[in-house]
Amino acid sequence: MATKTKTKTKDSYQGDPGDEHVEKVVTVKEIPKPKKEIWEIKDRTYLQNEPHGLTHTLTGTSYWFDKEKGYKRQVKITKNQLTPFVDEFKGDVILDHVTFRDGVLVVPKENVVLQKILSLYHESIGNKYYEYNSVEEATDELEDLNLELDALVAARNLDVDMMEAIMRVELGSAVSEMSSKELKRDSLLYAKQNPQLFLDLLKDDNIQLRNFGIKATEMGLLNISQDQRTFTWGSNGRKLLNIPFDEHPYSALAAWFKTDEGMEVYKTIEKQLK
Repeated sequence: MATKTKTKTKDSYQGDPGDEHVEKVVTVKEIPKPKKEIWEIKDRTYLQNEPHGLTHTLTGTSYWFDKEKGYKRQVKITKNQLTPFVDEFKGDVILDHVTFRDGVLVVPKENVVLQKILSLYHESIGNKYYEYNSVEEATDELEDLNLELDALVAARNLDVDMMEAIMRVELGSAVSEMSSKELKRDSLLYAKQNPQLFLDLLKDDNIQLRNFGIKATEMGLLNISQDQRTFTWGSNGRKLLNIPFDEHPYSALAAWFKTDEGMEVYKTIEKQLK
């Protein structure tokens, strides 16, 4: 909190005559003034979250919880009142309504009361519609573009094995038949279309191990039972791993490869895959 320093003068000194004068410093706390509501006067545009038909009329009556008063206040859209709150209306009331056309409603800057109802007090704000904000829209678009760029750069720099691991999540076993150029193309397209998911997969420590296990199974080095609950050696049928009921088989296999027993199996399969 801001403070002010106040210094008393000689006139306020009450000591004995001849004593050395000492100024007394008093610290006074400054009480901050309450902030006034800042409402920008401008035309405002409102957009429906999910447009329904060519036109949609918004409910003219709503309720808004007033934290200072501690109760809900009724709000009505009118043509002649200078306040949105029914308990502050004066004289006759001429009700009004607002209509979205093709999901859009533009309210001119002269209609401040209606703008405040739609932006601050109507119970459907954020649920059925929202106020369009060009700055926020640009910020969101910039974040999306940066995310897409990050994903594309990451995809461009991937080695073939990691590309295959990520694209197997999207395409399944079809990646085994794809050339390196096809993998490169599809991974770039995947990064462009799903940048956040692509980057999340890239950070997944187990994704390459899952891909490794799938390749080993496709080549017959490992076998998975029909109920997908057991992995065995392809050569002799020896059981390697029972899959917990609530886990994906290749996720469980990837985790098992990190154990001492699983690491030995991994090294053996790796030699056969080369």
